[in-house]
Amino acid sequence: MQIARIASLACLAAVMSFSAAAQGTYPNKPIRVIVPFAAGSTTDIIARAIADKMGQSLGQTLVIDNRGGASGTIGQQAVATAAPDGYTIMIHSSSHTVSPSTFAKLPFDTVNDFVGVTPISSLPNALVISPSKNIKTLKELVDAAKAKPGTINFASAGQGSATHLNAEKFKMAAKIDATNIPFKGSADAVTEVLSGRVDYYFSPIAPVIGQIKEGTLLALAVGSPKRAAALPNVPTTAEAGVPGSEFNFWIGMMAPAKTPRDIVNKLHDEVEKALASPEVKERFLKLGADAWTLKPEAFDSYIKDEIKSNAVLVKAAGLQPTQ
Repeated sequence: MQIARIASLACLAAVMSFSAAAQGTYPNKPIRVIVPFAAGSTTDIIARAIADKMGQSLGQTLVIDNRGGASGTIGQQAVATAAPDGYTIMIHSSSHTVSPSTFAKLPFDTVNDFVGVTPISSLPNALVISPSKNIKTLKELVDAAKAKPGTINFASAGQGSATHLNAEKFKMAAKIDATNIPFKGSADAVTEVLSGRVDYYFSPIAPVIGQIKEGTLLALAVGSPKRAAALPNVPTTAEAGVPGSEFNFWIGMMAPAKTPRDIVNKLHDEVEKALASPEVKERFLKLGADAWTLKPEAFDSYIKDEIKSNAVLVKAAGLQPTQ
């Protein structure tokens, strides 16, 4: 009995030692990074910028796996059901916290099936308008909307998109009546605002920074909590007189729930290291993206809080959950 017990304890110690050693050598094979959107999307571009730099540091390739469709939920499900070993991770946008309100039923639990690693960036939207509208400040836009309720409209890159929710939050905070004109993406939305057929658009910065610099579009404000590095002279909507209108569109890294904490922490540290590199800083500036990180526990709390606040916003926007 004593010999058997000693042998059993020795076996257990060996298993624990092997497990610790295995985690200590993480990663020892390529890491799959699921992006729930198509190649070429902003989330995909951010993911590739980070993955390239992290791969160099970790000595393993981070392979981007685009799993687009169903507003990101196909990719989310693939990560939720993956082995929690650090070799499948996800880089997703803040639509992660919107889908619980826009889908009647999801094949995963948005909170309990994932663990946050860190946000990677926030991407401010710029409220742009054609100079032909003769509106030069945010206050003038709000005054014009209040003078003729229901006559002002705005573009969005689709119902429930970040551009739509940003505009809806601004509309609520400014107490104006404006109509959403949804398009298939930013390109069409920008074209319609340039032409003056649509009044304004909370656009990602990358598709409009050229027109802003050329003067064919005027940026009245950015919808983010703080000013954008790419447009430092443009005030936030709060600074321009509409408090409570801040909308944070972010891209972040998550992993399957139960991924070992030391692996989550290692991934977090590697993201921070990548964000500090001159190459990533330059790529982000061109995209109009600002680096942003949180500790894993803080990111988990942020996600929980944002799911609740987005539920209020989606309801106010009159969006019906997809069955």
